[in-house]
Amino acid sequence: MKLMTKLFGASALMGFANVVMAAGADLGQAEKQATNWTAIIMFIAFVIMTLFITKWAAAKTKSAADFYTGGGGITGFQNGLAIAGDYMSAASFLGISAAVMANGYDGLIYSIGFLVGWPVITFLMAERLRNLGRFTFADVAAYRFNQAPVRIFAATSTLVVVAFYLIAQMVGAGQLIKLLFGMEYWHAVIIVGALMMVYVLFGGMTATTWVQIIKACMLLAGASFMAFMVMAQFGFSFEALFARAVEIKAMVAGKDAKLIADATAAGKDVAAVAAAKGFSIMGPGSFIKDPISGISFGMALMFGTAGLPHIMMRFFTVPNAKEARKSVFWATTWIGYFYILTFIIGFGAIVLVSTNPDFLDAKGGLIGGGNMAAIHLANAVGGNLFLGFISAVAFATILAVVAGLTLSGASAVAHDLYATVIKKGNASSADELRISKITTVCLGIVAVILGITFEKQNIAFMVSLAFAIAASANFPVLFMSVLWKGVTTRGATIGGFLGLFSAVALTVVSPAIWEAVLLNPKGSALFPYTSPALFSMAIGFISIWFFSITDKSDRAAIDKAGFAAQKVRSETGIGASGASGH
Repeated sequence: MKLMTKLFGASALMGFANVVMAAGADLGQAEKQATNWTAIIMFIAFVIMTLFITKWAAAKTKSAADFYTGGGGITGFQNGLAIAGDYMSAASFLGISAAVMANGYDGLIYSIGFLVGWPVITFLMAERLRNLGRFTFADVAAYRFNQAPVRIFAATSTLVVVAFYLIAQMVGAGQLIKLLFGMEYWHAVIIVGALMMVYVLFGGMTATTWVQIIKACMLLAGASFMAFMVMAQFGFSFEALFARAVEIKAMVAGKDAKLIADATAAGKDVAAVAAAKGFSIMGPGSFIKDPISGISFGMALMFGTAGLPHIMMRFFTVPNAKEARKSVFWATTWIGYFYILTFIIGFGAIVLVSTNPDFLDAKGGLIGGGNMAAIHLANAVGGNLFLGFISAVAFATILAVVAGLTLSGASAVAHDLYATVIKKGNASSADELRISKITTVCLGIVAVILGITFEKQNIAFMVSLAFAIAASANFPVLFMSVLWKGVTTRGATIGGFLGLFSAVALTVVSPAIWEAVLLNPKGSALFPYTSPALFSMAIGFISIWFFSITDKSDRAAIDKAGFAAQKVRSETGIGASGASGH
């Protein structure tokens, strides 16, 4: 557990990035294992099944609307499952479980942080997104503004978020398959890139949606089985599971092992004894030790979720606002259930994996690194067959997320930049579709190259930065443009870009990058906190407000005058496609 201690011991070290290490640097420490043929067979079966779905979807993908949104014909329940599939990444499955295994109760902060962003989307965003937008979140943000500057900002922000997210997923895929399948790293990265391009190029949103739905069902089923098997060993008693986990964790850590054993033999409360000796995995404080880092970290998770372009894009796939609300309800249900399961899986890994010699290397650490806790637990509760299933699910998870990210990046270039800014709204559907597919190929190639380039790098901060950027740039512009009459084109554009740049800049000069990645002396970081969201979000919101109220141009008057019509459209759906179902 030495690596996990290093990852999680610092105060909120990169916040969300700690979790995403499951898909990145920690896996990079792993050596290739013996080929798992069960996993490979299940993986091939999944790929064949999804390629047939892509072939079916290709026949239905004729226009830009089909490519971006599946023609708007996906139901709320289907879209909710697809959103869950897009959101429940391998980082969540492997990383949260590993965080709980390493630090117990404190790992739950990630589950809660991810989940609490969804009420924001439910009550503030989902219905308005569907009523105001067509293909991308820029349709909403630029609804009453001068299109070109706001869309340039939105496309820039989307591509930055997608790039950091995409690199992390590609590196995670390569390292995961190298570990589990015995395949060369660069081979795995190329396979992921090629499959991603096939799904998106030929099937568009329809194929991507069904890949995400299938993957969500597989992941929920697999995690449910693991949690059930863990709880069954303790008579479905959380108290018994936690008590045993505290005992084992204390022994593994070498902290008063004899005292814990004596307490167990005497029938005393093991958790109380461990806590009295300064060691407890059932209390908070292991991850985030100062309030500012805690608040900033929580804001990034909450509001970053509401600003992720590939998540917001999913609300345009349903026929009306009513189905958009259903989407969020079902997505929140599945995501909340899944994060409860990861908590059980993490404690199960403490009990069933951390002291099992079959899963430990010569130094006493987990084979493949601490983030392989859930994979080893799958082997412990279900044998090699279930291990193969979970391995294939983890890979399918990355494929589904990568496809969604690529689609949002392609739409930003083709719809926001090409069709609206360059062609000024005069591009044909066929031309827009062609540019989307060219962009998909380019993004796929870039993702493969960057995935191979960053193989040995600590890339976890990239996903943390993606959430911070989404919270600092996309969310303030969306929130203010929809709910405040006074926002102008100048305010939205300058404020959005300042939020974007400040999130990137503050992260670069934080200890997590300045010291850990750039190897500057300890204590030399210009920004003392590892998560910039509290500050960069404030910069974004204040800048939008300031540059709007000081804008006395003719355009500002037009922007403000358009708010009434925007409000009617956002609240009622009148004028939106599919409004009849509202």
